[in-house]
Amino acid sequence: MIYGYTTFTFSDGKPMSLNDQVAISLTRLGSADSTINLATLFETNDLTVDAVTWQFVEALEARGAHHVSWPLDIAQTKLRFESIGGMPNCCGAIETTHMKMYFHESEGEKDAWLDSKNNNSMKLQVIVDPAMRFLDVVSGFPGRMSKDIILHESEFFNLAQTGEILTGNEVELPGGTKIPEYLVGDSGFRLLPWLITPYHDDGKLTENQTEYNKKHLATRVVAGCALKKLKGVWAVIEGGMWRPDRHKLPRIIFACCILHNIQIDMEGDGVSNESNEFMNSFDHDPGYPPEKSTLPDDENALVVRDKLCLYLEGMLRV
Repeated sequence: MIYGYTTFTFSDGKPMSLNDQVAISLTRLGSADSTINLATLFETNDLTVDAVTWQFVEALEARGAHHVSWPLDIAQTKLRFESIGGMPNCCGAIETTHMKMYFHESEGEKDAWLDSKNNNSMKLQVIVDPAMRFLDVVSGFPGRMSKDIILHESEFFNLAQTGEILTGNEVELPGGTKIPEYLVGDSGFRLLPWLITPYHDDGKLTENQTEYNKKHLATRVVAGCALKKLKGVWAVIEGGMWRPDRHKLPRIIFACCILHNIQIDMEGDGVSNESNEFMNSFDHDPGYPPEKSTLPDDENALVVRDKLCLYLEGMLRV
């Protein structure tokens, strides 16, 4: 943690070692407790706790950003996704979640961050692999913004729309339909050729469509599980930040995502007993109803989804 290194001291004037600063930072990021209480625990003051943690966040950004990146070999990712729900050529699962914030009553900007549940929150969008690793992360959006708008504002959207990502080998299904690389996401996202969503359950779904939706859910559930785990371990972003700096908060969230991936890498395949507990409960956004995209489905994507549905039920013939 030499990047921008500053020395700090405890209340008695004793210098903090590097290990001391890392311990304070990890405790701060892993706790929803106030900095005043944490300062008492570490025999320092709250300003020092904040400064030490921020220096740690900057160091993580500078030295650890590569831990959140698109895989060089996407083939293994696609094989693992296919083994879950049978969906071929899937490269990731996309999801968003709310990070609650608490402002002082006198703060004029707080109303700009009100969401649909009348909470102040910031939204995080992630793309996740089968081991619950984050492949792409973007945040900083007011909690009231829809999934479609956030995706459209993200760099990943631009890359996908211009053919700079998700451009690997297509998979040819029986009958000749070619399936490009794609993400899976829920109905809060618009159906696109590179973002496959479930069928809207209007009470008139066919048996095949219902089974497709089940397999689609089984494939994308890792995104919700990853967010559940992120919030459960790095509680500073789940417990609701008091008087947060809106410019620093996205970087704190990103630092927690880096730590999340490092932890998974250290666990081996990323599916530990602890992770399995999160797989059984993936409600990462309690109290918020599911979103429904209001944008029209892409016509080409409708064909791809229908062919995938038939393929998963073994109904495509050569």
